[in-house]
Parts: sequence; C-alpha cells; structure tokens
Amino acid sequence: MLLQHLLDNAARRTPDGVAVVVDDFEVSFAQLRADAGRLANAIAGVTAPGDRVAILAENRIDYVAAYYAVPAVGRVLAPLNHRLHPDEWVELLRLCDARVLLAESPFIEAIRPHLPSTGVATVVDLDRDLAGFVAPHADHGAAETGDERAVAWLISTSGTTGLPKWAMLTHRSLTAGITNVSLARPIADDDSLATPFPLCHVAGYNVLAFHLHARPVVLLRRFDPDVLNVQIERHRVRTLSLAPTMIATWLDAPSTASADLSSVRTLGYGASAIPAPVLRRAIDQLGVDLSQGYGMTELSGNVAFLGPDDHRAAVTLDDERLLRAAGRPGPLAALRIVDDDLGDVAPGSPGEIVVRADQVCAGYWNDAEATRAAFTDDGWFRTGDLGRIDPDGLLSIVDRKKDVIVTGGENVASREVEQVLERHPAVREVAVVGVADPTWGENVCAVVVPSDPDAPPTLDDLVAFAREHLAGFKKPKRLVVVDALPKNATGKIQKQVLRAALLEP
Repeated sequence: MLLQHLLDNAARRTPDGVAVVVDDFEVSFAQLRADAGRLANAIAGVTAPGDRVAILAENRIDYVAAYYAVPAVGRVLAPLNHRLHPDEWVELLRLCDARVLLAESPFIEAIRPHLPSTGVATVVDLDRDLAGFVAPHADHGAAETGDERAVAWLISTSGTTGLPKWAMLTHRSLTAGITNVSLARPIADDDSLATPFPLCHVAGYNVLAFHLHARPVVLLRRFDPDVLNVQIERHRVRTLSLAPTMIATWLDAPSTASADLSSVRTLGYGASAIPAPVLRRAIDQLGVDLSQGYGMTELSGNVAFLGPDDHRAAVTLDDERLLRAAGRPGPLAALRIVDDDLGDVAPGSPGEIVVRADQVCAGYWNDAEATRAAFTDDGWFRTGDLGRIDPDGLLSIVDRKKDVIVTGGENVASREVEQVLERHPAVREVAVVGVADPTWGENVCAVVVPSDPDAPPTLDDLVAFAREHLAGFKKPKRLVVVDALPKNATGKIQKQVLRAALLEP
C-alpha cells in the first residue's frame, strides 16, 4: 500500500467526515484529498522523480496534505524541525539536497539569507503563495501504481546522541507501522485524536493511523494546556497523545481542573519514560485509560505497547516492574536483547534492543557507514537502547547506550537513577548524566528542576534518598539546580546539551 491510498480510501468511505482540525479550521477527507492532489501536481511540475521537498512549519492542514502529496508523485518529503536554529535548517537542507522548500513566512525570513547556499530552487510561502502555486493544477491524485519500497519521508533523528541524520521511511515502513499500532492499540469507530506533537516528528504517523480508519485528528500548533482543554471540549476528543512532560504540565494547569474532559477515554504517551508520580496522578486525577508506546524515528513509530490493563495494575498493585515497563512487542515486530557480540542474552538480563519488522527504516540518507552500523549482518536493526525482556515478554528500557555512566569501572544506567530521584518530593524533573572525573572516570551528576524554586533539594538530601534505593556507586556526586531542562520538540531531554553545559567553566 502507498500513503496516498490511505487518504483515497478514507475519502471514498466518508467523504464528508472530518479529517483534520487546526485552529478550529476543519477539512473533510474529500477536501483534503483534493488539496493533496493539487499540491502533488504542483510539486511534480517543479521537480524530478526522487527529488526532496522540505517543509518548515508548525502544525497546519497544508502540512498534512504534504504528508500525502509529496510521496504520491514519487518525491520525498523532508520535514524540518521548526524549533531548530536557522543554521541547523541550512545544514539539514544541504544534507538532503532539497530542491523545494515549503515554509511559513517567519521561517522563510529567518533562513532567506542562507538559501543560496542550500541548493533549494523553489521556495513556496505557505502563508502567502500556496494558493497561487497550486491553483493551475488539477485536484486528482497520482496514479494508483507505485513502489511501496520507495522512500516517502525523510525524518531527521532527534540528535540526542549526536548530529542528526535523515532516516529513510518508505511507504512500506510507514504503513507497516500504522498497521502494527492499529492491531496493538485498536482505533474505535467513534475515536478521534488530539495531539500537539509536531508533524516534523515521527509521531505524525499517528495521523496516518487515524486516517487509516477514517477518523479525525485535532492538531495543536504547539502545546498549550488551555488550548488543549478547549479543543477537547469543543470536539469531544476521545484519545490524547502527549509526552510525559506535557502530561505533568497539563495536570498542573488550572484549566484542566475545571474543563469537561468526560469524552476522553485514552491518554497515550511516548517519546520518553513517564515518572511514576505523574503516572499515578494521571490515573487518579483523570480516571482515563493510559497507553504507552516504545519506538523511534527509525522504526516508523512504535514497536512495543503497554496497554490500559498493565497501567491499572502498575498503580493498583504498586508494581515497580510494570511502572518501569515499556510494553510488549506489537504483533508485527520481533524484538531481541543482545550482548556486545550480538548474541542473545538470558531472559531478564540487560542488553541492546534489536528489532526486525517491515516498519524498520531503509537506512540513513547518503550515509552508507551509519546504515551499515545500524544493521546486523542478518538484518536486525540496532536501536542503541539498552533494555531487558522478562520471561513473560515484558520489555523494560534500561537506558540509551550513550547515557550509561561508567564510574570506577561500574556501569550506572542514568534512567535507573532518574526513576529514584523523581520520587523525591522536592524534585519536579531530573536528568542524570555523567561528568568527567580524574579518579573515577565519570561521576553521576543530577540536574534538577525543583518542585519549589525557593526550596531546592541539596545534594545531601538526594544522596540520602538515593542510598535507600540504590547501590552506593549509583548515588549522585554532583547536583546542578536549573529552572528548566533542555528538550527537543517532543519533550525529550537533550542530554548532549547538558553534558556540553557541564563542561563549561
């Protein structure tokens, strides 16, 4: 199946059904299909097959049209993260050799002085020029044939472990990803989704998943708890998709306490692990089902899922194993845990998570070395995440390999320390990183956002608390108190930024 077939099928099944809502502007599936058809034909007129078309914008209806339109004519959509610096946009445009840039006016003004060096030949201002760009073109879609192995989207990796790369997501990988999530986390006939996740992120595959079932998606241009509550009430939203940091902020918002959230049945989260206190608050305060997904850009979405029953048991039974769990593999994905030699480890033992599934990306754009390093000789994708799978099939994430701290010859999983410190009442948020030490190699450093800025925890407080739950070598030896943690567009903490800041004198 090709991506445009998802939209074609939804438009045939429910032409007048709402497809997308942004800022209270609604578009039906029939209208979205027509808009995508015009955009596809306009793009085809200024590019050659295989050319990259970049898009730089906040969430908007035109963005969703581009999701389908660009791949429909054999071109490749390359979303740019609008929260990056213009210099980073320039580098990403160069890396993918984009020929067209679709962008909102403010972003064009920011990048305009640098465009001559990028190779971009056509710039379309989505705020001012889009109507004229597509007007001469027919609204019919592309031909029904195509290669499902062709690259549909290039999504840049988050860059939390180094420089970003363009992951090649194909028609097949994306449709496999949404099929897997639909089987693991079924979408009901009356379901609807609201999410502030930026469409430049792989979380946009949730839009495809809901459109597969001809169900509407309410997009926020950016995360705002008050706006989210208004949209939930106005559109009687059934499912939410948020990052754990967004959930905590949303629960704290005064408007959440007074909003009519009775339509919400499921709160889905991903992008990072959820602190146990936030999980308990969400269940107690909202009374909704929770669902988690584990995945990454290179997997075209999620491959493991933790459903409502497990979440309820985690809180009711105070089951630490379930509280830490990421889920169980979806029905269309195989997961293994391997050692450094790529051999299987014993059940329950930690190792690197490797995945084999149709939803795995085709590699990295113009980076054969990184692509070779990412796959084993027999085709398993190396996630770079450390995890364990218990005998009952439950997956838990131990850490990113990059984030393991080696102190005095002992390995410390930063996530394990974070899970303990998050339970300290004076800690609102925490990130644990390793800092260089001439004697121990690295020391455990806790970077903390305090619950009360006027009463931050002391290092002695955290050491004493950690000692009750962790081995001595895992307790923090350094504390840094900050107002906020650096995060990317999906709420994932950027530990490389913290490490760089801690190196400064």
